[in-house]
Amino acid sequence: MTVRVGVIGAGVMGADHVRLLHGCVPDAEVVAVADVDGARARALADTVPGARSGTDARALIADPGVDAVVIASHDSTHAELTVAAVRAGKPVLCEKPLAPTVAECVEVVREDDKAGGGLVSVGFMRRFDPAYVALKAVLGEGGSGRPRVVHCVSRGVTSASGAVSEFSVTGSAIHEFDTVPWLLDSPVTAVSWHAPEGESAPGLRDPQIMLLHTADGTLTTVETFLNAGYGYDIRCEVVCERGALQLADPALVVSHLDRARSTGYPADWRPRFADAYRLELKAWIDALVAGRPSPLASARAGLTASGVADAVIASMRDGGRTVPVSVPAL
Repeated sequence: MTVRVGVIGAGVMGADHVRLLHGCVPDAEVVAVADVDGARARALADTVPGARSGTDARALIADPGVDAVVIASHDSTHAELTVAAVRAGKPVLCEKPLAPTVAECVEVVREDDKAGGGLVSVGFMRRFDPAYVALKAVLGEGGSGRPRVVHCVSRGVTSASGAVSEFSVTGSAIHEFDTVPWLLDSPVTAVSWHAPEGESAPGLRDPQIMLLHTADGTLTTVETFLNAGYGYDIRCEVVCERGALQLADPALVVSHLDRARSTGYPADWRPRFADAYRLELKAWIDALVAGRPSPLASARAGLTASGVADAVIASMRDGGRTVPVSVPAL
């Protein structure tokens, strides 16, 4: 069985999904690409023999020649298009965030439940990153004791044009809002937000520090630094009762030159998480072919992460006070 996939969004993320689905997932066939920029959609579709292109995302979803949908368009379109795919009865993989607001996430979850559940998957790809998977496995063995503190760092070269403080939360830290409870098997219950004085750009406080309290009593620090400059740098360390566990340096080559030992940093997330995206897409397609439930993050996981983000932004706007996380019970 071949799953015919339509991809909505022909930007950097959508293009990467098309490349991986076409080149690395044997049971997937990219048959259509939609983007508000018709020329960009056409250029991307032209990389896959026989793929169609257009500017109407809803037409792609309704196309009887499309079995499943990937949504990699602007965040503001995620909820509307995900709901449209669910109502069409088609499995949909929506890039994070599931939606910009908790209210929109609730609508998606309700529609998914109404359709029987399980049609919606959310692109929290770190659940498939080999390093994070290994970290979770070793943590689960219990040899280091109970986790007490987690340190997460997410640094980039430069922020997107027009990025504001809230984007650092909903566009970057939201990965940690899913990864941390997944690693610890414990939900985030309260948060606070902090940043150095002054703006690095109009409306943007950068770097930022967020404190997450989970139900198991662990405290997590999350640092986001969109404009770190030196490279794309992801770190995670779990400090336990009897030891500490951390992600290893993913660099494949160490340079020894002029009395210095060094490794390089990628320019963005794609090289660092190439395996994670490939494995995530393959797991999604494999489940569709086999008729199994999707192993990816669910719509409810997307809602939960957005609930954490909402609480962090509330803390940001109220002097950094600790804010309880509230996720609507459906």
